[in-house]
Amino acid sequence: MEIYGTLGPSCATRAVLADMFRAGMTGIRLNLSHSSLRDSARQLEVLQAAAADAGLRPMLLIDMQGPELRIGSLRAPMMLCENEEVQYYSKELPEEERQKIRRRGRAIPVPGVACDVLERGSEILLDDGRFLLRVTETGDGGSRGMAMVVRGGMLSGSKSIKVIGAEIEPPTMTGADLRNIRDAAEFGVTGVMQPFVRSRADLETVRRALDENGAGHLQLIAKIESRAGMQQLDSLLPVCDAICIARGDLGNDMDLWTLPVAQKEIAAACRSAGRSFMVATQMLSSMEKCAVPTRAEVNDIFNTVADGAAGVMVTGETAVGKYPVEVIRFLARTAAEGEAYRDRAGS
Repeated sequence: MEIYGTLGPSCATRAVLADMFRAGMTGIRLNLSHSSLRDSARQLEVLQAAAADAGLRPMLLIDMQGPELRIGSLRAPMMLCENEEVQYYSKELPEEERQKIRRRGRAIPVPGVACDVLERGSEILLDDGRFLLRVTETGDGGSRGMAMVVRGGMLSGSKSIKVIGAEIEPPTMTGADLRNIRDAAEFGVTGVMQPFVRSRADLETVRRALDENGAGHLQLIAKIESRAGMQQLDSLLPVCDAICIARGDLGNDMDLWTLPVAQKEIAAACRSAGRSFMVATQMLSSMEKCAVPTRAEVNDIFNTVADGAAGVMVTGETAVGKYPVEVIRFLARTAAEGEAYRDRAGS
């Protein structure tokens, strides 16, 4: 059973990471949505030293940018209050225009391809659906506009964005993804997570890039984060090494009450094809602030493993949460119970 944490400020020290490994962590995810392997070189040195302290050789998965859409960086976290209006603008605008917009008030930088499909009444999900905005006004050919906050909170930069009901087709890989693949062997990467896989062609593109850059030995993990990915699952399974059921954005692409069925169906397809799978997102979300998980979270982990998962992964819980070591301890021990139950039930 693989137990994955995610690197971040809360587990940046050698001592904390070593304790996480001792608590049961076997691998770690590095989110490259807004950084690179070279930018993370010092952090990865600390990671390898911590793993050595715990007597382990860790799995290191890089989560690439891929076709996932994200807002731009913010100068500081922005509080979005319900029923207030905020500006948005294309982050591809010239810097001088972006500065003018920011001077007129708080504004959210949005990918140009997302701006292109926005119209009055469009609904925008940010940060895995934590925030919901509704467009009230567009202008300048769609490169900027206003939106009402329907569901608010404290928004940080570089978070995911989805326009509900819109079909947007960014390229499979970015230039940054290719650079990270070229550097992967140097930094001890063991696997590549391709986000928002839409078709077999996406995976073949990544596999070709791996082969051409001396990284063909790395594990290729297809993240299922949309209904399009689910619909193509049978064609994806033969060309990847594993599946990640990434419930954050997958839950944005369907009614939340249908997400458990989706997870069950993906798990069943993986078992039938003999392909390993892992599950990620909000497994211990309450532990970002609390030292003890909810009973529902523990049941979720147990049932996920009992259904055949070969790995479980936490993200913000270890990256920015207050209790990264305790998160891993609960994750690993609960997963072990699920694995033992699965073995007994199958015997």
